[in-house]
Amino acid sequence: MSVNPPPPDPAMPDAVIVIFGAAVRPDGQPSETLRHRVEAAARFGRRFTRPLFIPTGGQGRYGDAEAVVMARLLGDSGYPGTAIRAETTADDTLSSLRAVRRMLPAGVPVYAASSAYHLPRCRLLFRLAGIEARSCPPPRVPAATSLWKRWYWRLREAPAIPYDALLVLWLRLTGRL
Repeated sequence: MSVNPPPPDPAMPDAVIVIFGAAVRPDGQPSETLRHRVEAAARFGRRFTRPLFIPTGGQGRYGDAEAVVMARLLGDSGYPGTAIRAETTADDTLSSLRAVRRMLPAGVPVYAASSAYHLPRCRLLFRLAGIEARSCPPPRVPAATSLWKRWYWRLREAPAIPYDALLVLWLRLTGRL
């Protein structure tokens, strides 16, 4: 006698794509980096039947929260509001991870969406938090047009990776993650 598995829950996503924020410009529009991250995530989301997008990023100096701006861009890309769950409290990569962690449905593959220079830190923090996350293909354009700015963003990650990694481990060990 064979047992058929239950049909998939139509409300359950088949992938979660966490989009890490970037700046909103003074006019309230997304920065190029933010727009490119959302476009890459939206393009990647087309591979799935029921993707759930979690844009994360709080209120910056200008305009709406980064996550709200990203949710609007995802809506403009054709994704319904039911496929978007904005996380608007985070103000950096680590606080994004902590907030998003509580929003993830169990048993659904997780993908991190960000710029190429930022993805290694995002994935490492997910892994240290006990979440297996893969990379969404990063934007096809560099995060900055000048060579100096590209190296600035890469070099900025050098101290941020071990700093955030140690914080995640400490938060996990103390039960505060």
